[in-house]
Amino acid sequence: MLISKMAAEGGGKEMNEIKTQFTTREGVYKLLTHSEYSRPNRVPFNSQGSNPVKVSFVNVNDQSGNGDRICFNVGRELYFYIYKGVRKAADLSKPIDKRIYKGTQPTCHDFNHLTATAESVSLLVGFSAGQVQLIDPIKKETSKLFNEERLIDKSRVTCVKWVPGSESLFLVSHASGNMYLYNVEHTCGTTAPHYQLLKQGENYSVHTCKSKSTRNPLLKWTVGEGALNEFAFSPDGKFLACVSQDGFLRVFNFDAVELHGTMKSYFGGLLCVCWSPDGKYIVAGGEDDLVTVWSFLDCRVIARGHGHKSWVSVVAFDHYTTSVEESDPMEFSGSDEDFQDQMIHFGRDRANSTQSRLSKRNSTDSRPVSVTYRFGSVGQDTQLCLWDLTEDILFPHLPLSRTRTHTNVMNATSPPAGATIITNTSSNTTNGNNSGANTPGINSLSTALPRSNSLPHSASTTATANNTNKAGSGGGIGSGIMDSAIATGVSKFATLSLHDRKERHHEKDHKRNHSMGHISSKSSDKLNLLTKTKTDPAKTLGTLLCPRMEDVPLLEPLICKKIAHERLTVLIFLEDCLVTACQEGFICTWARPGKVGLLSSQNQASSPSGTVV
Repeated sequence: MLISKMAAEGGGKEMNEIKTQFTTREGVYKLLTHSEYSRPNRVPFNSQGSNPVKVSFVNVNDQSGNGDRICFNVGRELYFYIYKGVRKAADLSKPIDKRIYKGTQPTCHDFNHLTATAESVSLLVGFSAGQVQLIDPIKKETSKLFNEERLIDKSRVTCVKWVPGSESLFLVSHASGNMYLYNVEHTCGTTAPHYQLLKQGENYSVHTCKSKSTRNPLLKWTVGEGALNEFAFSPDGKFLACVSQDGFLRVFNFDAVELHGTMKSYFGGLLCVCWSPDGKYIVAGGEDDLVTVWSFLDCRVIARGHGHKSWVSVVAFDHYTTSVEESDPMEFSGSDEDFQDQMIHFGRDRANSTQSRLSKRNSTDSRPVSVTYRFGSVGQDTQLCLWDLTEDILFPHLPLSRTRTHTNVMNATSPPAGATIITNTSSNTTNGNNSGANTPGINSLSTALPRSNSLPHSASTTATANNTNKAGSGGGIGSGIMDSAIATGVSKFATLSLHDRKERHHEKDHKRNHSMGHISSKSSDKLNLLTKTKTDPAKTLGTLLCPRMEDVPLLEPLICKKIAHERLTVLIFLEDCLVTACQEGFICTWARPGKVGLLSSQNQASSPSGTVV
């Protein structure tokens, strides 16, 4: 249906041809057909009525130097292989573990990277009937089954993740719109749990489990309306971004159980979400066919990207290509090939230093730097898009640092000469009393937009800058702290936060100041900090929650290529490659520029079976 529609629009054979390589400014990405993973028979999977194919990776740090492991689900089956990536061809005849389930299907999975060894890994698997299984595919053991009797939730598991920094806590979201916090050490009980309200806010509530002894779930979150489609922890583990079928992105301070900010899709549900490497930006995608970039610091949409022709199923930042240049800004001109020698080299050292170098962007004593965030998206239109988020979007008041840009900045009116811009918020903002002008980009962008979208900014909006300071300090939630807090009752649960009590009032401000569903686009009054009203989606267009298309910059993709026959469900950026998967059950490896290695010369001469040749 999609193919015939595209052909009718004039795309013809060329548009429907599946690409096996593509070129960006850093070079050529090539599909390694011998590194394709799938079911052992390599037969395309009949995906009708089945759950999306998902992929999880873990490194077990074995002595051979080949410690990468891959897990993927196809229909009722779950596979666990050694992942050889760009180094060697995949050997599908020797899965480490294979499981076939009856009556239910795997929907998602996640490895615990803290506890993984060459002898044992902890893998959580969520299912279409609501259960969550803890397995060890190396030992081929099934240790525990959570929500076995479906007394906690009967709906499909949409996302499961280990809590960062914890060996025992994990979070599970469901199509019911509920999200549950579990501890692998605790049981679920033989009766349906009873709950006690812990905290309630605009379109969300959090309950604790009432029982004489500690049992799962430790917490129950009810978020928005409709399915909670995906969630993602911030890089430091302190914040949680959730996207729901009601079209809202909601960002919570996870340990304080406070709402930090919200955003509404242009229309339809939001399906996927991810964080930038430094935690400053969130990208969401969904049924509006757009990718939306949201500023964590400013709590507002800063750009949208349009390249997909159908729903966006996955968004992901490329930590290895996100770059910070501390020298004089580069001037790009000429063909794509001319950029190859000018661009950064891929490698672990670069990736590990990305976050620390990004923090220099806001430092007053460093040289001028140029920052570019790379992220990607895949969708049901079978297309892969890559995007660059550059300084002309992030800081529109600054002169462009590049002569060549892949963005279409609409309404790019220059700010008034007297506009005050301060970019070193992470080093100078220490309390919630600073002026809103100190938040980078707020005033500069609003002056360039139509009057109806220039909302008043409360002085307390820079309270979020304090969270940025805390977000940059690292660390996750300690399982011991959380367990003891929950076990001792609701009264002590407020002490769960990793932050000092003196910082608590800032986090309370976040809940009040960033629940802005009641703001009209023509409001001239200050924010009503005490009023909480149910957000009417029909009234959000043209507000901070959902700016109009013409009111924010519109990104154009660096590349947009059809790479599969069926809808795409996976996009993961690794050091040497990027990994995609489609609903037919084929997991494809794309070598980064210069990373093809021996595999290409030795094995690419012959063509394997499959749909991606």
